Amino acid sequence: MKVPALLLLAACCLPAAEKLEIEKFALRQFEDGPALPSSHEFLPGETVFWSFRVKGYHVNKTANELGDEESRMKLTWTLRATDPKGVLIEKERAGHVEARLFDQDKDWTPRAADSFVVPPLAPNGIYRATVIVKDEKGEAKSELEFKVRGDTIEPSDALIGRDVRFLRSENDQIPRHNPDYQAGDTLWVRFDITGYKFGEKNRFEVEYGLKILGPGGDTMFSQPVAAKETSESFYPQHYVPGLLSLGLNKDLPKGSYAMVITMRDKIGDQTWETKEPFQVR
Repeated sequence: MKVPALLLLAACCLPAAEKLEIEKFALRQFEDGPALPSSHEFLPGETVFWSFRVKGYHVNKTANELGDEESRMKLTWTLRATDPKGVLIEKERAGHVEARLFDQDKDWTPRAADSFVVPPLAPNGIYRATVIVKDEKGEAKSELEFKVRGDTIEPSDALIGRDVRFLRSENDQIPRHNPDYQAGDTLWVRFDITGYKFGEKNRFEVEYGLKILGPGGDTMFSQPVAAKETSESFYPQHYVPGLLSLGLNKDLPKGSYAMVITMRDKIGDQTWETKEPFQVR
């Protein structure tokens, strides 16, 4: 049967149902601050503020107690922030927006905002913030990548000390590649411990000690446990910064010495040792 042209015209001109959509999803350095460009680099330990708006949400019309028609909307959202390997850096955030709508609200778009924190010892790389919004009729998803200028410690499957370096002072940033000291100086050594195993709640427990070998290879000083480090957190801490210091005796003879550093992973039952030479002039 031939359909009347008037009916075809009416059908083609019916308004299409709006699609739930996330817009103006942005990251900020402080609440209600300007949206940051994708080139911005966050630092470990920094708080990241975010916000977005939603359009195309479903409007539910119901009768109130007086029999008058009311328009209402309700939607829920979740946000996940993940590291370069897709591991959550914080627990998933969730919330909802619910409101009664009036005639003047026809162009109104609901807004959601919150924040998350980059882990204190976060690795360097590209992270992602993913938001999902749902209402009675649909779902929308949006994702932002953001950069973190974090550590570049190479991961390991077994316990190891990375970047063992002698320094002139506690806050010195320049390693001494051929370390030499004077008798009476304080010897400083930094390193990064990684490859240890985790227990429940990402708990780790490591300790480290040292001994000093004299020019003849004999042990002149020993401290088997110089420091202990243990912690637990939602996001696994992938390395532990280590620091040792030792005051050299003022009457220490000149010659070639060595510091032996021993690290122990108490949960993974692992040990690692390195022998680092230095000179006393």
